[in-house]
Amino acid sequence: MNEKTLRALIEAGAVRRVRIVANGARFHVEADTANDTLVAATLKGTPKTWSTLDATARWVRNLGIGTAQLDVKLWQPEQRSLAV
Repeated sequence: MNEKTLRALIEAGAVRRVRIVANGARFHVEADTANDTLVAATLKGTPKTWSTLDATARWVRNLGIGTAQLDVKLWQPEQRSLAV
């Protein structure tokens, strides 16, 4: 789900919960609706990721979300990313 779609869902009140999820040294955003869990994606369709928590939180806040859960059970801050 790209940012434009996510904004529309938020404005419509369809998003029940937003989570910032750490995986390795990267973060991504998940949004729960009544029927599904959606992952924020780029325009190319790949999951949108950030390397810092503050950048991720800033993006969520700019969407108009004031509260988000933080899931850091898979966070490995010292992990290096694989070059693709």
